[in-house]
Amino acid sequence: MLVEEQVQPARSETANLNVKDLFYKYVRFLPLFVISVALSLIVAFLYLRYATLVYQSVGTLVIKDDKNSGGGSNDKLEQLLVSDGKVNIQNEIEYLQSRPLMGRVVQALNLNFTYFAKGNIKELNVYKSCPFRIEAFQINDSASSFSINIKFEDENRFTINQEPATFQFGQVFKNRNGVFRLVRNSLGQLGSEYHVIWKPTSVAAGEQISNLVVAPKSGTGILVITKEATNPQLAADVINQLMEEYKGGVIEDKNDATQKTIAFVDTRLAVVQHELDSINRQLLAFQQSNNIIDPEAQSGNYLSRIEQSNKEAIDQSLQLNNVEMIQAYLEDNRTGRDPVPTSLSIADPTLTAMVAAYNQSQIELKALQENAPAGNVAVQQKALEANLLKNKILENLKTVKSAYSAALGSTMHSKNSAQGEVRTMPSKMQTLSDIKRAQQTKLVVYNSLLQKREESAIALASQISNTKVLQDASPNSTPIKPNRKNIQMLSIFIGLLIPGLFIFVIELLNDKVTSRSDIERVTGATILGEVGHSFGKETLVVTNNNRKVVAEQFRMLRSNLQYVLNHIDRPVILVTSSFSGEGKSFISTNIGAVLALTGKKTIILEFDIRKPKVLAHLNLGKRPGLTNYLLGKVKLEDLPVPVQQSDNLYVLPCGPVPPNPAELLLDPKLNELFAYLKASFDVVIMDTAPVGMVSDALTLSKFADCTLYIVRQGHTFKKQITLIDEFYQTGKLPKISIILNDVKVRSGYGYYGYGRYAYGYGHSHGSGYFEAETPPAGKLEKWFGWLDTKNWNKKNKRKKTTV
Repeated sequence: MLVEEQVQPARSETANLNVKDLFYKYVRFLPLFVISVALSLIVAFLYLRYATLVYQSVGTLVIKDDKNSGGGSNDKLEQLLVSDGKVNIQNEIEYLQSRPLMGRVVQALNLNFTYFAKGNIKELNVYKSCPFRIEAFQINDSASSFSINIKFEDENRFTINQEPATFQFGQVFKNRNGVFRLVRNSLGQLGSEYHVIWKPTSVAAGEQISNLVVAPKSGTGILVITKEATNPQLAADVINQLMEEYKGGVIEDKNDATQKTIAFVDTRLAVVQHELDSINRQLLAFQQSNNIIDPEAQSGNYLSRIEQSNKEAIDQSLQLNNVEMIQAYLEDNRTGRDPVPTSLSIADPTLTAMVAAYNQSQIELKALQENAPAGNVAVQQKALEANLLKNKILENLKTVKSAYSAALGSTMHSKNSAQGEVRTMPSKMQTLSDIKRAQQTKLVVYNSLLQKREESAIALASQISNTKVLQDASPNSTPIKPNRKNIQMLSIFIGLLIPGLFIFVIELLNDKVTSRSDIERVTGATILGEVGHSFGKETLVVTNNNRKVVAEQFRMLRSNLQYVLNHIDRPVILVTSSFSGEGKSFISTNIGAVLALTGKKTIILEFDIRKPKVLAHLNLGKRPGLTNYLLGKVKLEDLPVPVQQSDNLYVLPCGPVPPNPAELLLDPKLNELFAYLKASFDVVIMDTAPVGMVSDALTLSKFADCTLYIVRQGHTFKKQITLIDEFYQTGKLPKISIILNDVKVRSGYGYYGYGRYAYGYGHSHGSGYFEAETPPAGKLEKWFGWLDTKNWNKKNKRKKTTV
């Protein structure tokens, strides 16, 4: 249907208007926001007026490394004894923020006493501008803080802690805290009252450290020292004195370390010198007792002999091995037919010649054997000759072997003799080497200690600080706290936040239907239209000549209703709601009236038997009705009552309220009633009881062609929409369409005039098409009419009308 096609664009439009709706929802509370912001700004002004001002001062300090930062020293003694190497910036930061160092600052600046000039509301720190100072001769409890209130009666007399006794400048006075005296100076005029606080050095130092910040500049040795205080001169003085005390402390620390280094070096020098003398005596005695002149040259001579013997033994062993191999070869060759290998070189010419002759005879013998039979005389003779040569070779091999064995024994004897000579040298050389190494080690330590002692003595005589003040701190008369701009911005934010949260909580706790989107989010049932709030007292707003907004909205409902009925001839329309007070009778009456204006004969059935209201709203008085007919006491033709204000409009009264309305509506005579009504009227409208409370509407739904379900803005609970969706999904009520009733045009609720398509009840796009209703002025509008957005709309309307 066309109405259903219109629903989807409407939902899309609602989604697109969420931001605008939210904006207008809060804009309508503009007076509340203005008041809240104004109050916040007043509080901010008072805070800025009486808050204690905080000032900041900054100084910079350069810390230099005394040693080259590239590459660490390998001198272990230097690493142990010398303390002024590469500086650890983090260590220096901690030292600058330490309580002992700040304690020296407190004592140097006499910050144990803090002076305040008392005003009407706040106290002012008058450091270095106080016209007097206190001298303490005795502090009874130096571990606890105390305060002294001084009130001046004139330029010379004063009282202490509101006590009756009066003192003068220069006069010593005593109280429970100690013995003191006030000394006048020439720093200004005396005020009427002062407050002086004394704190122990540790406590005062802790307070000064609490708002002191030391931060390094990235990649440099520069430290930025920042101090906050309630007096600009105090902040600058503390930073400058701190840098001076730090420089002095660094020099003291270095001198202390240097003196300790010299004392340690002197002690070690005496010990090392005694050890070195002992080692020198031990070396001399060892050389004399072992007759060692040059142990390295002596050992080299013996080692050369051993090396030569090893070479000769290897050569002789090789020759002997060759001889044994030839001997073994000849002995294993039983036939004597194979030649002796000649690749084994033997340094014996006789043996070499015999081997060559033997090999030649073997070659000749093999040649004869290939050309003559085995018994040939020449072959036998040649074989005998070869055998004789073989035996001679074996004999010669024995002789050669014996000679080589004797030579090898002689060589090994010479080697063993050299080894015996050198065998005693290693232990002597090792002992001598150990003594010399100990001597060298002690010499290195001794020389290093001498060098370090001279360096420490020079450093002690010429010690300077490795720090430099890059920029002294100066008083800054512009306070950093409180930040006026930030406080004002914060006050504006809080002024907007508080009413915003208040409105948000109200909206969050609101469980009533306030906008069309509340319905669309829960159910897919068609929203037929919206009916605005009628400011008139008459129930019947739809008449021939009425062109006001609400009347036009009912005409829009009539147009939408024809798509729901879909050309149903003589339709029966059921009107219901979730519970009482949602405007069923008002909607039923005016829907009937707007349909009657088209010439259709329309009747409204007052079927809310428990609480009938239609007749009363139309001022028709009580008459016989439905209950009388069901009891058989009246005819059907006598029931319809014409409405004088509207042609073609009739009402069928309820009649007396019965004790059993639910059972009464089950009477079979209702079939006859609806048959008569359909035959006699073009449109039948049933004003029934709330379906969320009783079952009357469900009982009568079988006679209806469609259902108009009334939801009232600000009255119907959101959870009741789920009941509508249940009826819509299950089909218990035919063709449910929702009418949103009593819509008040309020910014932020998504309503833009009747039918959702004209804006502002005729103030904009709908201007000139209907008469605008003027609502009574509310309290906020009366008080803050100049802020009311309605006035702005009226001004805009007048401008557009003029154009």
